[in-house]
Amino acid sequence: MEIHEALQWTDELIFAKTGKHLDSLQRAILEGVWEHKGYQDIAEEYHCSNDHVRKSASELWKLLSELLGEDVKKKNLRSLVENQFFSYSDDAVHIGNNINLCSDLYNNSKRKKNRSPSTPKNQSEPRHDLSQAPENLRFYDRTNELATLKQWILTEQSRIVTLTGLSGIGKTALARQLVEEIKDNFDRILWRSHRKFPTLNALQSHIIEFIAPTSPIQNPSLINYLNSRNSFLDYLRTHRCLIILDDFQDTLTPGELVGNYCPGYQNYGRFLEEMGRFSHQSCLLLLSWEQPLEIATLEAEDCSCKSLQLAGLGKSASQLLTARKLQDKPQWSRLIELYNGNPLWLNIIATAILELFDGSVEKFLSYPLLYLGNIEPLLKQHYQRLSESEQVLIRWLANQEQPVEISQNPPEFLSNSDFFKAIQSLKKRNLLHKCSTLTLDTVMQHYVRNLSL
Repeated sequence: MEIHEALQWTDELIFAKTGKHLDSLQRAILEGVWEHKGYQDIAEEYHCSNDHVRKSASELWKLLSELLGEDVKKKNLRSLVENQFFSYSDDAVHIGNNINLCSDLYNNSKRKKNRSPSTPKNQSEPRHDLSQAPENLRFYDRTNELATLKQWILTEQSRIVTLTGLSGIGKTALARQLVEEIKDNFDRILWRSHRKFPTLNALQSHIIEFIAPTSPIQNPSLINYLNSRNSFLDYLRTHRCLIILDDFQDTLTPGELVGNYCPGYQNYGRFLEEMGRFSHQSCLLLLSWEQPLEIATLEAEDCSCKSLQLAGLGKSASQLLTARKLQDKPQWSRLIELYNGNPLWLNIIATAILELFDGSVEKFLSYPLLYLGNIEPLLKQHYQRLSESEQVLIRWLANQEQPVEISQNPPEFLSNSDFFKAIQSLKKRNLLHKCSTLTLDTVMQHYVRNLSL
């Protein structure tokens, strides 16, 4: 039994009894326990105290015990839920030893089992699930980017929009603000991370369960539709949906050129092509460090597909430095330029400046070597995703004193073919930014140089 099935089933069980859905912490607890995690690990991932998680878990186990007629505990949760899940009969849902739940929702699903999932539901209520969308993110001025994304999604009705950029550049904060400003235009909004789903099928099934007016868990006859090639698009035609999928880079295999999918996601290319080429009224918003090959192709073919490479904050990064109460304002532009206006990088460096230089940007910049500090682990994640030819090229570029013309002869240890393939792949990873000349961000350049020391 997949975790998304368990969450859906448990949520419906509790809603039928209490009229309330699982909150985000309860979902986090169920997911964590399902994956055999301890309360401390769950607390750290949810960014709250261990005691708070334990208290919420205790209340959840008590509620489930009442509903299932069994003594639910952390250690037996999975077995109990799986046993009860498969105890559904054709006429009723038997829960525990003393509860017979024949909810209207379940009976309605039986009556509608012959109905095509593509049949419109005119009276459907909006359903917005942002439980996995990060909250309390500091949003800096992205007026132009917001206007562009709104134009693509609302006016041009693009079917796929991809937002790419290095980690910490502000993709999630921008997407979160975007959703808040356009949410009234959609009757279904779902925010999920690829890290939660090991395969494309698991992800698609989860999305269909959320979108569909009748859940496959409640109505087993609909499971056949999940295996239909066009069923996913049928749901996107029936409802105006905005689906935000974060951490797209986790579907791609590290150590290879961009474009090779991990096991379980091999059919992702076809999935994206169908989303982009076939008619529907929904939008898929991808957040990623890297641009997949199919997106570039669809965009070139003008298949209602758009990509936005998110750059640094520029002058508006001064808001961040003001909030951190740094000194020497005339030097701020230099600091922003050095760290490419990346809000996460600047926050990390601001902490170092406050701790080591009493907040003086001038003193910090007086040192000849660029300080990376806690940015290094972030850069390491990007570097380790590179193929061998990309690593060779990026090390070579890092040691060039001047920008390299793309027409220049490649390094002798790379063939012309490998040279151009590596350039294209590095551009899709947002590590090269110009076409005519090849340049690295100052931060990445210093990181790569330090690797050889």
